[in-house]
Amino acid sequence: MKNRTTVERTSERELVVTRTFDAPARIVFEAWTKPELFRRWWVPKSYGLTLLSCDKDVRVGGTYRLVFSHPAAPNPMEFFGRYLDVTPHSRLIWTNEEGGDSGQVTTITFKETGGKTLLVMHDLYPSKEALDDAIASGSTGGTSETFEQLDELLVTLASC
Repeated sequence: MKNRTTVERTSERELVVTRTFDAPARIVFEAWTKPELFRRWWVPKSYGLTLLSCDKDVRVGGTYRLVFSHPAAPNPMEFFGRYLDVTPHSRLIWTNEEGGDSGQVTTITFKETGGKTLLVMHDLYPSKEALDDAIASGSTGGTSETFEQLDELLVTLASC
């Protein structure tokens, strides 16, 4: 049976995504933090985006920058921020600064039980309007697809 992704707006400013992955927390954490792994699953294929670059300095105070292109966009799109907390195999917290004051703070927790990992991704937006805008833009809609792609990658990593 396939694992299910749940997406829930838990308050005016919060969006929480939950999914269990059939892999140890160490491997799931590495898929989020190693650029060579991250770039293999992060972009939802149905969106028609190409990940041009993926720079990650995964440490407290370190930064990340993702650059995407889309055939309908005249210029590449950049997403960037900095890491506020990096607790290996357990938690990541980062800022999303490309939106200026409307960017959210993302917290991901990894909890392993019996070789499976419960991942909870919590986005806290600065205002109700910022979350409303993110949902309306479709930027929050690809999570289920990206997590399915992560599932596919984890199968190959777990068998190594």
